[in-house]
Amino acid sequence: MSQTEANALTVPAPGTYTIDPGRSSIAFRTRHVFGLAGVDGSFSVLSGQIRVADEAAESGATAVIDANSFTTGNGTRDDVVRSDKYLATATHPHITFTSDAVREAQGSYTLHGELTVRATTRPVELLIEQSRSGPDGISFRATTKIDRYAFGITADKGMTARYLILTLDVVASPA
Repeated sequence: MSQTEANALTVPAPGTYTIDPGRSSIAFRTRHVFGLAGVDGSFSVLSGQIRVADEAAESGATAVIDANSFTTGNGTRDDVVRSDKYLATATHPHITFTSDAVREAQGSYTLHGELTVRATTRPVELLIEQSRSGPDGISFRATTKIDRYAFGITADKGMTARYLILTLDVVASPA
């Protein structure tokens, strides 16, 4: 299988699609303890929509993520990250993403949008690595690198990595 086939990008039919929270996920990878140990975890998607326009550049998406769903499998660490020290989930229960632009360059598509974490909004670009379209809807895999400092989350510098690599697997059905 060639690289193109392995990372096939199928442009879905124009329309509005509703994200299926039960079949969609956000995984992340980061480091801790002076950047030596890897940490994997996830967030849950609560809701969202994908709008595919006739012109790909006019397509967009919205998503609401449950900030309290942050999990790494280590309860103590997860509680600290959900606390006011990091995500402040009691005050800011949702992380949101909104996009209204898709850019294509040399066969690659990037979803441009804004991510809001703890009431701080910053631009973000999601590289669409895979997309599939079928009779039941569409699916996408996209990746991005997030700088937690950009959102004012600067606790434990040196102990907790600055960057998170996110992988989004999203499944959506026609609305």
